[in-house]
Amino acid sequence: MENILVIGAAGQIGSELVIELRKRFGGPQVFATDIKQASEDVVIGGPFEILDVLDSNRLIHFVIRHKITQIYHLAAVLSGNAEKIPLQAWEINMRSLMNILELAKEVDAIKKVFWPSSIAVFGPSTPRFNTPQYTITEPNTVYGISKLAGERWIEYYYNRYGVDVRSIRYPGLISYKTEAGGGTTDYAVEIFFDAVREGKYTSFLSEGSKLPMMFMEDAIKATIDLMEADEENLSIHSSYNVAGISFDPQELADEIKKHIPEFEIDYKPDFRQAIADSWPASIEDSVAKADWGLNYKYGLSELTEVMLEGVRKKLG
Repeated sequence: MENILVIGAAGQIGSELVIELRKRFGGPQVFATDIKQASEDVVIGGPFEILDVLDSNRLIHFVIRHKITQIYHLAAVLSGNAEKIPLQAWEINMRSLMNILELAKEVDAIKKVFWPSSIAVFGPSTPRFNTPQYTITEPNTVYGISKLAGERWIEYYYNRYGVDVRSIRYPGLISYKTEAGGGTTDYAVEIFFDAVREGKYTSFLSEGSKLPMMFMEDAIKATIDLMEADEENLSIHSSYNVAGISFDPQELADEIKKHIPEFEIDYKPDFRQAIADSWPASIEDSVAKADWGLNYKYGLSELTEVMLEGVRKKLG
């Protein structure tokens, strides 16, 4: 029997990942934790506890007490917020990962760990279109630097200690269930809420800022599929490229106008524009497709339709 710990269960990914894991493994087997209160769905669907991943003593006691066999470590300071508190973001992102890696090394019951990387590991010198799995990674943001360092550490722990850590370089993630949380791709969530509430949106990225994106349902499926894959099929022990779909704010606005003809968008780029300009416009992900069968359900039109329907329900 698997006993699964999700760290960061109140966040954008964690809140939906917990629900899907509980469908597959049973509510009592998925332990949701965060440093803040999670959504009602997370709290009532199975065990939830306030837990700080930086508290290594309490963390190891929790893992041993509940006989944890898998860990999904999702807690992090995201790209936009990290630029405001660079040293604190580095400390949180890196020390939390090292706590998990050391824990997995020492506790034999832990068989697998998931840790998310990001397209933020790429930088201005990276090929912008169809960015390959192996390429130049010279990030120029705190978030990107921490993710690149994390990729090197998880591969080291795999090779040196046999710790089975699996990772995806997430593109921008889009969901109506939780609102944006401080990332550079957050406009692609905010735009739907403002479109429904106000019929207009001011984008903090310019109209031609094309970035890779992914609907949350596809991201959750990819995450669990990777964790369920046979280890011998995996050729990457740093982090897998995952492409999703690429579009810019104007393309997304045009799609929204098909459903809300009066919708208007204008542009007021802020500090996140420089971050977006340093990231790829599209990703090449053939290695993930070959190794563990990565696939997608949602294109831009399907994503837009589901997001608008979900936001309308959420807003009542």
